[in-house]
This record gives sequence, C-alpha cells and structure tokens, in this order.
Amino acid sequence: MRILFMGTPDFAKTCLQKLLNSKHEICAVYTQPDKPVGRKQKLTPPLVKVLAQEAGIPVLQPTTLKTEEAAEQFRSFCPDIAVVVAYGKLLPKKILEIPPQGCINVHASLLPKYRGAAPIQWSVLNGDKITGVTTMFMAEGLDTGDMLLKAETSIGQNETSGELENRLAELGADLLLQTIEELPNIIPQPQGKMTTAYASMLDKTMSPIDWNKDALEIHHQICGLNPWPTASTVFEGIPLKVWKSKVIEKQSGKPGQILKDFVVCCGNGTAIQLLEVQAAGKKRMNASDFLRGHSIPTGTVLPF
Repeated sequence: MRILFMGTPDFAKTCLQKLLNSKHEICAVYTQPDKPVGRKQKLTPPLVKVLAQEAGIPVLQPTTLKTEEAAEQFRSFCPDIAVVVAYGKLLPKKILEIPPQGCINVHASLLPKYRGAAPIQWSVLNGDKITGVTTMFMAEGLDTGDMLLKAETSIGQNETSGELENRLAELGADLLLQTIEELPNIIPQPQGKMTTAYASMLDKTMSPIDWNKDALEIHHQICGLNPWPTASTVFEGIPLKVWKSKVIEKQSGKPGQILKDFVVCCGNGTAIQLLEVQAAGKKRMNASDFLRGHSIPTGTVLPF
C-alpha cells in the first residue's frame, strides 16, 4: 500500500520506523516546521524529519493545509492511505477526502477516554491502572473518528509519562501495522458521546506540589509530569524539580515537613519519599546524593 505519513515527535517516529520496515511504500512524510530548542534556541528538525531524510523520503513541512495549493500538493503523491500520528494540526475536510482508503490515526488512549493533546500524561496524573492505544479513521473533529482497533496495557505503579510513552509508541506501531493489514475486514465502531476525561495540554502552572494533598496524588503528579513540565517544590529558596518518588508508610508530621532520607509528610497523615531531584541550574541526581551536599535541619518544612 502507498502510504503518506504525517507525524512529528518521537512517538510518531516509532510508527514511521515500523512502516519503513514493512512491505508498504512511504510516498511522503509531512511534519511540523523546525523549531528553536534550548537556551541557544538552535533550530532543530523534528525526529520524524530526520528519519525520513535518512530513508530518502520526500519531507514536507507546511505551515498550513487549508489552501488549495496544499491540497493539490498532497494529492500529487497519490496516496492510497494517510497515516497520522501526533502530527500537531487538524486536517481539513479536503485533505481527509483525498486518500481512497481514508486517513488513519494512532491515538495513545482507549478512546473515547482522553481525547486531546496529552492522553498519556493524564492517564498517569489520574492514577489509571489501564491504558492503551486506539487506531481510528480521522474525522474533522479532534479525535472523534470511528474506532478501528484497540490494544491495552497496564500502567506501572511508579511508571512516568515518559516511560509509558515509550511503551505505547511500540504498542501503537504494532497496532498500526495490524490495522493496515486487516483494514478490509475491520468494522469501524462509532465513539459515541464522550462522557469521560478530556486530555487538555499540560502547562507549567501544574508543576508546584501542594503538600496538603495525599501522598498518592502527589506521586501521580510527579510521575505524570515527568519529563515535562516536571513537578517542583522550593528548597532553601531554590526551585527544586522532583523527577521520581515513591509512596511510603504513613508518617506523623505537618504537610511539607522533611523527615529522614528525604521523606516528606503530606496530607491526611500520608508521606512520600523523593528519589530523584534537580536544583535550579544543576543536574538531575539521586536524592541521596543531593542530601550529602545539603544539611537539612530537623523539622524543615517545604513551602507550598
């Protein structure tokens, strides 16, 4: 099958690599424009672009798909089907109607739950035990098309969003290939009305830890916001990112109070141990290494 691929981040790269290793032909790759990255704002290409160029596939990075010129360019590749994985733009109707086999999307949730931009992160933030990936035909709305296939997986108790994303990318790539192979025999299922959570984009206002909350809720925050925007607190007036943690047995103390081994008291008599932290301007490190360089008086309370 002649496939036009559309995607941008690492999650999409995994799917593209799976397709490149298959019998199918990738006629073109669409991805987002290069963006400035880091303190030096170095112009950096999307990972999908790098992989496509290495494979000798034409790469396009249009700023819009709404013009007639964009539709004609898309049509010129004569795709049998389009595969869209975290592309970053909604496709207009005139683009969706071009491939005779339709446009297939890989979404990192068990739809209709967690439509939206950050399904992986919200499944961790909400403490879900099960998640998965869904393939679907694309419609004009956001993640509203008819579902094709699903694959489930469990979420580890201490698994971060970044770790889960890596696993779901592999699961999604396999499901994508299965969907393409079995497409003639799949009966699409309408999603119906969404009655569960919408996965809105994350932002930095979600980072500060409120130590009045239950330890498990804080642990989900730490795991769910890793790698971005990262949960944070303040230690000795310095911002401190918290990368990893674990919930421990209940401890007595006021919320935010630091006990031995970087155990912090939380709400409802619960407690959490910080395992990996990063002070502003410093590298990530194990909490034990951080404590060796900082003397914490008994009863110190983290602000919130």
